[in-house]
Amino acid sequence: MKLVSNYRDNNVLRGSFIQLASDIFGLDFTNWHEKGYWGSRYIPFSFTDGGRVIANVSVNELELIIAGKSLKALQIGTVMTHPDYRHRGLSASLMNHVLAEYEGKYDYVYLFANDSVLDFYPKFGFERVEEHQFSTIIPSNTDRAGLRKLEIPADLKQIEKIVYGRAPVSQAFATANSGGITMYHILNVFPDHLYYAEKEDAIVIFTEENGQVQLYDVISTSPVNITNILPAGEVVFHYTPDYKDLDFRSLPFKRDGELFVKIGIGQEFPRFFKHPLTSEA
Repeated sequence: MKLVSNYRDNNVLRGSFIQLASDIFGLDFTNWHEKGYWGSRYIPFSFTDGGRVIANVSVNELELIIAGKSLKALQIGTVMTHPDYRHRGLSASLMNHVLAEYEGKYDYVYLFANDSVLDFYPKFGFERVEEHQFSTIIPSNTDRAGLRKLEIPADLKQIEKIVYGRAPVSQAFATANSGGITMYHILNVFPDHLYYAEKEDAIVIFTEENGQVQLYDVISTSPVNITNILPAGEVVFHYTPDYKDLDFRSLPFKRDGELFVKIGIGQEFPRFFKHPLTSEA
């Protein structure tokens, strides 16, 4: 077995990685890569056997915006091992390698773990962190701008421009330099729920369910007034809002699995926050 990384441009290894992710998680990175969204900030660290990827831990290099301050962070994702190679400690070896590779170069390392591996990550110094989800009531507003539904591929260039030039969705808690992850969500999770608010020059990702607006992201190059965008009524945020003119209610958020964080020396993590869904890897 051989440890490899940074092989995005190697057709054989990239294809093997994509196949393993499809087999293990049902994820398809093909379109995401072909459209150029697999950028230099997404780095797989893998074991190969005979030129085939058989275990992997990927790193997303980004920043966390916490209380207006930009902090270096790594988001770990696509942790997987081929069934024929499990119970050999390969994931643990890769995790130790990644943590050693980035020692002293980050303020936070974090990941979203499913329920089957909750006992795995504390061995590496990760701690469970509770999130909170926020909601508010949007008042009626006769000046509200209309929303135009965005279509892929017709509007993809416009979407790209805004996503890669975006301002953080919040100064309370958000991510930066996470455009590649957001484009994956746009292509694969929310292609039918993308809207453009011309007045605010913003992409709005939302659904309406049971009389509630589920707001997943507002992507813009400058701060927006969401009361000029959203329909009146209750809005549930899938990120941490910091709009000054609205009152928010927050409740503990229970996701499938858990958020684990490894906190750098001298850093703290906020108590009330929701990690933006569209930058979850």
